[in-house]
Amino acid sequence: MPDVGEGEVPERSRDEGTARFVSGSILRHVVVMSATGSVGLMAIFAVDLLSLFYVSKLGDPALTAAVGFASIVQFFAIAINIGLMIAAGALVSRAIGANDSSGGRRIATSVTVHCMIASGLLAAFLLAVLDPLLSAIGAEGHTLDVAKRYLWISLPSNLLLGPGMLFTGLLRAVGAAREAMYVTLGGAVITVFVDPLLIFGFGLGVDGAALAVCVARVTFVAVGWAGVRRYRLLEAPHLAAILGDLPLVARIAGPAVLTNLAPSIASAFVAHALSGFGPPAIAGNVVIERLAPVAFCGLFAMSGSIGPILGQNWGAGRFDRMRGVLRVGAGVTALYVVVVWLLLALAREPLASAFELKGVAAELFGFFCLVSGPVWFFNGLLFLANASFNNLGFPFISTLLNWGRATLGTVPPALMGAAWYGPEGVIAGTGIGSIAFGVAGLAFAFRTVSRLERGVRKVAGSTIDPPSADEAVQAAPSSGMSL
Repeated sequence: MPDVGEGEVPERSRDEGTARFVSGSILRHVVVMSATGSVGLMAIFAVDLLSLFYVSKLGDPALTAAVGFASIVQFFAIAINIGLMIAAGALVSRAIGANDSSGGRRIATSVTVHCMIASGLLAAFLLAVLDPLLSAIGAEGHTLDVAKRYLWISLPSNLLLGPGMLFTGLLRAVGAAREAMYVTLGGAVITVFVDPLLIFGFGLGVDGAALAVCVARVTFVAVGWAGVRRYRLLEAPHLAAILGDLPLVARIAGPAVLTNLAPSIASAFVAHALSGFGPPAIAGNVVIERLAPVAFCGLFAMSGSIGPILGQNWGAGRFDRMRGVLRVGAGVTALYVVVVWLLLALAREPLASAFELKGVAAELFGFFCLVSGPVWFFNGLLFLANASFNNLGFPFISTLLNWGRATLGTVPPALMGAAWYGPEGVIAGTGIGSIAFGVAGLAFAFRTVSRLERGVRKVAGSTIDPPSADEAVQAAPSSGMSL
């Protein structure tokens, strides 16, 4: 890897070590970071939804179901990428907040190498176990064959998606929200044109959709690489640093990966539960799974955006602002969900028609639109809490909450709902399970900030000395069990 510090540096990259989030309006920081993140995420999710829309026009619910099963497997790979992205963002933003730009650059380089290795190994592993994995979540017959072919085409491109996602985390860590947005937006724009061309123009069908995914990921990594070079976020890799930083990265990335695997496990269970009601129910759920991230992408973006804000303020010892971030985040979540919920409720029938959903599939989709608001409000609180724990040295609390929701909050209520109310009962059951975990997560997040503040004041008296990136992680508890 070349040294990105070589050559002339653009004017705007001179403030790479500036902690932008330790002063100014918290609401503005949260809204700006979330808004730019939303555009990028919406671009990814919207193109994904558009791809599904094109597949649905092929007129075979089995093909729509196959893409849904493939997406569940894809997310197992994405969860690893997200974990490393979270680790990179947490450690680099913390270093920036503590005015340790050289340490942040070293860590960013190490995580990039870790990510490239992990992305390749995971793609190879998933391809080796495709048959039993797809069968376990309910794929069979023609649907199984199509899902396998889709994944054999798209999964190897995880080698590109991993670094591309990581670069967005690095850019957000230094406050370069616009450049982070360009990474995903660039891939989305390219895919808008490539997707229909491959699916219909060349008559490749679902295989064309899989190839379009690969094209998007090439764009992600290319635009992301340009961004990290611009802000001089990487340096020439050194084996000693790569190996030395591995425990530091793993301490955050490991729990974050486990945390992000939980939703995919829950999705796999829901797909399995709905498979008993036939391909139409699965097809309806696939559209739900693709539409929900588009509609509620602001919540995903906010959870990814507040991490750098919290990290910089922790590095600067601004615990008052950290609590303010949580309060503002919860308020923005409530307002956002109310607006989206109303839009979904009003548009449920036209959307169902657009995706060729009929009978059971249309009923299931319409039910989701009517109950999505409360469900996603509490999901949003849990996302907000997870971002706090991952960036403040308590990642295992995120792991426990997410796995609790994916198991206790999903399996029993979904099974009871299926038995009593059919497919709609599955959706309702999983939604009910989100309430307790969302409330508990936000309460623990506030308590975590208070505990960190007490710990620092106990050591430093009335003076708060900002920790370096390494010291902050080493000083943070490895588990939140004692909270």
